[in-house]
Amino acid sequence: MTKDARLVYSTDPNVQKCPKCKELTCQCVPEDKVPAKGLTVVMRIEKQGRNGKSVTVIDRFPRQEAYLQGLTTELKKKCGSGGTFRMGEKDALIEIQGDKRELVRALLEKKGLKVKG
Repeated sequence: MTKDARLVYSTDPNVQKCPKCKELTCQCVPEDKVPAKGLTVVMRIEKQGRNGKSVTVIDRFPRQEAYLQGLTTELKKKCGSGGTFRMGEKDALIEIQGDKRELVRALLEKKGLKVKG
């Protein structure tokens, strides 16, 4: 099964679903894999190369795709704008469209993350 696919129906008795999130256990993020509460991220505004439009960039997240995807979705909903996340070689970043620094800072600090910038 590919990483992007999700199980719809299976007759295989060995297929296990997580009782918490109802996803396959291989796709579920265990709570011990979520980054520590004391994680420090760096926030900045970028305009260069974006036709003058500003983008809020939150950088230095650990490379955990499921965690980043969930956090990006939550930030996009709370900010009411689009966005994405990208994985680098060492760390990852989240981009939120528009200048949403105050709102993003408040949401991240509520989650226990320290924000610089």
